Amino acid sequence: MRRVEQVMGFPVSLRIDDESASEKTADPVFAWLREVDARFSPFRADSEVSRLDRGELTPHELSPELTEVLGLCEEYRIATGGAFDVRLPGRGLDPCAMVKGWSVQRAANLLSSRGTSRFCLNAGGDVVAAGGPWRVGVRHPERADRLCTVLAITDGAVATSARYERGDHILDGRTGRPATGLLSVTVVAPSLTEADATATAAFAMGAAGVEWAASREGCEVFAVDAERRVLRTAGLPVAG
Repeated sequence: MRRVEQVMGFPVSLRIDDESASEKTADPVFAWLREVDARFSPFRADSEVSRLDRGELTPHELSPELTEVLGLCEEYRIATGGAFDVRLPGRGLDPCAMVKGWSVQRAANLLSSRGTSRFCLNAGGDVVAAGGPWRVGVRHPERADRLCTVLAITDGAVATSARYERGDHILDGRTGRPATGLLSVTVVAPSLTEADATATAAFAMGAAGVEWAASREGCEVFAVDAERRVLRTAGLPVAG
């Protein structure tokens, strides 16, 4: 079973290789992601995030899900010395850097909890997979038609942060300016929550982010720095 939808501003594709899978198997995944977009998008005036940012909600009135997301954001802010920050001066609250990986991992958990054992869920290039092996390509940061490497993932997640899709959209929370020092950073981790947030945080930290990400438990890293040098951890699961 294969299905693709545009959700949260990017394409989300789901492939399920279980013989018993049908279109209905995918319905809860896309319903959940649409719910997340409605509730947590800072670009929707009626979302929970926007209402909190305007002061219409107190911390005690927040949903458990948003409370969890903001708690994770704070963990990463502290861990990066402020480089990862969803509350930048002069900007509204924007937890998208955490929401994407967290919500897609929850979608994958929905599949697993309902007995789906072999699937690959790709959200705008960030992947969570189960029942592999699956092969996941890492795009070249400067050439859209090239791959830097191909990873072999059995059960886990891969996320990449780079400039090639949205330009200088990742800001260093310590300076409020676009992050420099890296062209791209890819993180392999047990969950997409960790992989995506770690990749974004490492990119925001610049060159020092590679070592920081590599020190995170369960994380393997592939990065290309501003001098176009390739940096990778020894345990990176390179295919073949």
